[in-house]
Parts: sequence; C-alpha cells; structure tokens
Amino acid sequence: MSSTEQPVRSVQVLGIDAGGTMTDTFFVDSEGEFVVGKAQSTPDNEALGLIASSREGLEHWGIELGEALSQIQTGVYSGTAMLNRVVQRKGLRCGLIVNAGMEDFHRMGRAIQAYLGFAYEDRIHLNTHYYDEPLVPRHLTRGVMERIDMSGTVVIPLREETARQAARELIAQDVEGIVISLLHSYKNTSHERRVRDIVLEEVEASGKAIPVFASTDYYPVRKETHRTNTTILEAFAAEPSRQTLQKISSAFRENGSCFDFRVMATHGGTISWKAKELARTIVSGPIGGVIGAKYLGETLGYNNIACSDIGGTSFDVALITQNELTIRNDPDMARLVLSLPLVAMDSVGAGAGSFVRLDPYTKAIKLGPDSAGYRVGVCWADSGIETVTVSDCHVVLGYLNPDNFLGGQVRLDRERAWNALKEQVADPLGLSVEDAAAGVIELLDSDLRDYLRSMISGKGYSPSSFVCFSYGGAGPVHTYGYTEGLGFEDVIVPAWAAGFSAFGCAAADFEYRYDKSLDINISTDAEPDFKAEQAQTLQAAWHELTERVLEEFERNGYEPDKVALQPGFRMQYRGQLNDLEIESPILRADNAQDWDRLVETFNDTYGRVYSASARSPELGYSVTGAIMRGTVPIPKPRIPKETLSGETPPEAAKLGTRKFYRKKEWVDAQLYQMEMLQPGNRVEGPAIIESDATTFVVPTGFVTWLDAHRLFHLKEI
Repeated sequence: MSSTEQPVRSVQVLGIDAGGTMTDTFFVDSEGEFVVGKAQSTPDNEALGLIASSREGLEHWGIELGEALSQIQTGVYSGTAMLNRVVQRKGLRCGLIVNAGMEDFHRMGRAIQAYLGFAYEDRIHLNTHYYDEPLVPRHLTRGVMERIDMSGTVVIPLREETARQAARELIAQDVEGIVISLLHSYKNTSHERRVRDIVLEEVEASGKAIPVFASTDYYPVRKETHRTNTTILEAFAAEPSRQTLQKISSAFRENGSCFDFRVMATHGGTISWKAKELARTIVSGPIGGVIGAKYLGETLGYNNIACSDIGGTSFDVALITQNELTIRNDPDMARLVLSLPLVAMDSVGAGAGSFVRLDPYTKAIKLGPDSAGYRVGVCWADSGIETVTVSDCHVVLGYLNPDNFLGGQVRLDRERAWNALKEQVADPLGLSVEDAAAGVIELLDSDLRDYLRSMISGKGYSPSSFVCFSYGGAGPVHTYGYTEGLGFEDVIVPAWAAGFSAFGCAAADFEYRYDKSLDINISTDAEPDFKAEQAQTLQAAWHELTERVLEEFERNGYEPDKVALQPGFRMQYRGQLNDLEIESPILRADNAQDWDRLVETFNDTYGRVYSASARSPELGYSVTGAIMRGTVPIPKPRIPKETLSGETPPEAAKLGTRKFYRKKEWVDAQLYQMEMLQPGNRVEGPAIIESDATTFVVPTGFVTWLDAHRLFHLKEI
C-alpha cells in the first residue's frame, strides 16, 4: 500500500454529542481506531449539523457518509435538546391528576426551586427568589378522592367517579398527555394504577390518542414533588424529544444507515430512543465526557480523576474516585427537583461563547450565564451577535487562528472582535484592548480554578490526589489557566478533546437501570430470621425491577439470556442523612448470610469513600432503595498505543509562529499541527497546538509532552 492510500476500514460505532455550540461525531472502526468530526450545531434541525459533522469526520478516513453508515452497528446520541425544551417551557400541553386537596402542590413546588441555580449572594436574599411557571398549569390540574398513608395503608378508598370526572374534564381541555401522581403510590400502587386504567378507558371512549403516564409505572420512588416533576417530564418534554430523535434517525436512514440510535442516559449508560422512560436522557452531553474519562482511567490505570469540560456555554466538573462514579438520586435540573439517577456533576454557566458585559454601576466584568451558542461571537460576521464573547477575546489575543476555526468552515474576523471589545469593554475601563481581553480570560480562568478547587476540597479531597482530564472544544484553550497552582498529580488533554463526550458515548454500555424506594431498617444485632426477612424484601424489589429491565431489552430485540444483570442497593447508617449506592456482591438475597454480605460490602465502600474511622454502625443500617442494571456488550473504541519517538517535534509539525498576548506582553508562539506531533514529542511554551476541532494553548512557564496513547500531559515548569 502506498503512503497516500487509505486502509480498508469497517466502521462499527458512531458517537454523537450535539451541544449548544458544536456538534461532535466520533467514529470507531473494527480495529478500535477512531476519528472525530465537528460542525456547528443547527438547533432548528439537529440532523443537519449531525450529517455535516459526520461528513467532516469521515473525510479524514476518505470514506463517504453512505458507505460508513451502511456498516455501522450502533449509534449513540447525546445532546441538550430536551433540557433546552424544559428550560424554555416549550413542551406539550399536559394535564395532571393528584389527590383531592393537593391540586396546588405542583405549582408551589419545593422551596429550593425558588433559588436553584442562583449565585450565593442571591440565594441568601429572599427578594431575589422566584418560581418558574409550572410545567402543568393549575387549570389543567384535577384531584381525585383517595388516600394511602406513608406506610402504604389505604386510609380513604378510591372514589372512582372522581377519577372518571377528572379524566373527562382534562380530555375536554384537549391535553396532549395526562400524568397521574398520588401520595405514597410508591408504597402501594393499587389506587394509582386503577386511576390510570380509568383514564385509559375514558381516553379510548373519547376517540382521542392521549398518552397516560402514572408515576408508579415510571418512577416508584419517595418524594412527591421530585417524582411528580419527573413523571411530568415524560409527557411534557420526553415525547417531543422522541420525535426529534426519530427525525434524526430517519435522516441517517435516508443516508444509508441500518441501525437504531441509542441515547446517553443520566445514569451513565445508554438506552434506546424508543425506551419507555426517555426523561432519563434530559442531560446527556456532559455525561458522555465523564464516562469517557472513566473508560480511559480503567484502561490506563488512573483511579482518581477530576473531569473538566469546557464547551461554548458551560464548565462541567465531575469526580471519579477509585474508578467509581457518584450517582445522585434526587438531582435538580432546569430549576426542578427530580427523581432520576444522575452522575453527580457540577456546572457553571461559563464557556467560550459566554457573553462579556460590564456591570453598569461597578464596571465589574460579568461573564454569562447566557451564551452566543453556535454563533461564536462578534468575530463571526454572519453571527448576528453584537455583544462580545470570550471567543472574541481568544481571537484578539492570538489564541485562535481566525482562518482555521472548525478547519476553515467558519472564518473569523479579528478586526470586528477588536473594535467591539474596544467599544464595549476596553474604553469604559480605560484599558488597552489587549489588556481588556486578557483580563476577561484571566477572570474566567480564575473563576473556573476557584470553582474546581472548591468542588474538590468541598468533598474532602485534595487536587494532589487526582489526575485532571481537560476536554471539550474550549477545554485545551483554558487548561493551563484553570489548573495553574492547584497541584494536580497530572493534567491530561486528550488529542481528541473536542470530541471527548462523543467518545464517551461510544464507550458507554448499552444499559437499562431501574430504581425503587424501600424502607428497610435493621439493627446491628438483629436475629438471623429478621435478617433473612429483610433480605427477601430486597430480593422481591430486585425481581420486580428485573422484569422491567428485561422488558426494555426485549423491545430492542435482545432475549433475556443476552442481558447481564447487576443488582444494587442504597444503604446508610441509621441516623445519618445520606446514603451510598452499592453494587451488590451477590445476585440474590435470600437469607441472613446474604444480608451480612451486603452489610460488609457497604462498610467496605463507606470506608473507602470517606474513611474507615468514619463508620458508624452502632444504630444499625437502613436500605433506602433497590437498583437493577442490565447490560449487553457493545464494541468499544480502542485506546491508541503508538511507538514513542524522540522529544523533538518533526519539522513537518511546525506551522510557523503567531503573536500571543499574556501577562502584558506579546510573544511569538510556535505553532504546531496537533495531528503531526509524534508520541514522545515535548513542546515548551509559548506554543499553540492546533487541530481543526480545537486549540491547545501552552504559554510561557508550561511544557507538554505527548504519550503513546495520544494524551498530552501539561506541567508547570
């Protein structure tokens, strides 16, 4: 084969990260090799950006889109469309059925929903608090007469005529979905399921096609507001998103695909877009990066990882400790408290597209939280943007090559950015344009550095115990700034950082997960018979959840013998407020010995997550929930492993120099083509390493080297 010939490839996997600014695609072939594509997002029709990104990535392999799509076995999507739909309150018109007398509880919400997402100074002042419009308005809420108490005992029998009347009134209001959520239905499902059946009967009699969502069929967990909000999401936002995913799937089929898309779910696995509980995919993009970091860590031996992802709109951070993710069971999203298993992440609304403004009174620089999204900034003449963004500062300071943004797909205008920064920031502050732009970058880096430090130390850890992974389209531009001085064990920038979340999608398991709340309380010295009884209660919950997991896989054509089942549980020491998610060491729990093994595993995990001395078993143990995961194997990307070369980069990798401004001086930064650098090469700042999809900035005082896995390691000199 000549050096210009492309090898024959069999493309197997497609990972997609459709962000608010850029759409990344990640293709994996049968040998585990991969390539990244990138294009601007197209919010009005996501399929256009996905197709464009796919074509751009496959060009590197010399493969036509249709040829690749006909070979691909699996495609995984992640994006923010559903979350945006909830934030903008642009969902379906839904009705809600609750207990009589509780018709106002959804619009009242929990108190925390009045200040979710606020900065600290706004959280502590009541006059800044407000409630968003409820997903279901009061006039579309109806009550039914019944009551089940917190123990699951029927206190007031269901008055079926009230359920029929509620159903008829909502149907007459032309709702597009009906949600049912009754008090304590997770403890006793009988009333809620009977109301569901009555509503279905009335819908059928009306001749209309209105889907019905009972919380006990979807999220049988405690906390009424959380459970109700999450079930409403299934009707309000998940169904429209399912239609969007169907359109994307159809667009790919028109170009030759034969696979059904899966979607990254909040718990870190992937599920079909046809899945019953699609609200589990409300935030999927940032999750992909964390799963990618975990996969890299398991493969290469990194146990403690601080994941940091900068895109156009946000900075997302998560911690992996001892190769384990933290799963939150009651997260908040879009100012709503929810009942979803969510990979624990912290986010701040600051990214490369964040708008830069001056406070009219103090003249302080304010970043975001709103963003230009896919429109980049004033530097793009066709953007329609008039307010400067962080990206405009990048262009002015020489960070970005205006002629190579997205490989030249978008041409940026440095003069436009310079003039806008002068008028909006520099002149009002009495600074030069360069110093104003540098001040914006330093402020952003400082904010992100403080945020990262506080997130790690707030959980009782030190950065010195962690390797920091930096990725996202804008991650490598800011890596040096937000990691400087924190003392990480290592700082790593993957060569495919721009498509790292899509990489994580390709590395994620095909997995369904279901949870159920339990109330098992047992003392340390309980009798064996009582232990066995509690073990069997947990086993009954596992059995129920197993049926739901296998049902979902059956919808996707997988027989039960193809599914690997892994039970789990949530346990805490009695008297404590927080529980831990534990992977069960046994597949069944039937007797006292099984119970003791569960407790032993919990104690070991607790000691590892906190410390052995922090264990507190004196009052006994509480199991707060049962978990069942089911997975089927999929092909995963192979981590590159190349032969190391010398420290000196080849001349072919050098692209000349570009002026770069930092710390009040212009310097000549050596430019490198990222793809031309060889494993073992060492690059000392000031330098800028460019690829079509991202830019890695190495300023004076820093050095980076490329290892055999095409991971850049950044270090302060």
